[in-house]
Amino acid sequence: MTVTIYGITTCDTVRKARTWLDQKGITYHFHDFRKDGLDAARLGGWLDGLGWETVLNRAGTSFRALPEAERTGLDRDKAAALILANPTLVKRPVLDADGRVTVGFKPDTYAALFSR
Repeated sequence: MTVTIYGITTCDTVRKARTWLDQKGITYHFHDFRKDGLDAARLGGWLDGLGWETVLNRAGTSFRALPEAERTGLDRDKAAALILANPTLVKRPVLDADGRVTVGFKPDTYAALFSR
């Protein structure tokens, strides 16, 4: 199984997810948005599969720091442009396990995903 976890190293939720994977002995690749960036095709797949409302983290400090004009009138295209300009706007972590993608970290969700 190919597993990639996307996020940033300073995110507490990403750390929890990585610790969970490590404790379960699950091998994964870590993709750091700050170092490795985020390409439009990958983001487009997430937005199409999960919805921009799920992928865009409106509760985080990165989103709250945006000017009001950028935070209003959101739709898929505007969300995609914002995320590509600032990948830390992605709700973290994004886990891709052989094409099955989930956002955020909940131990029960991860356990169900890896029990298949």
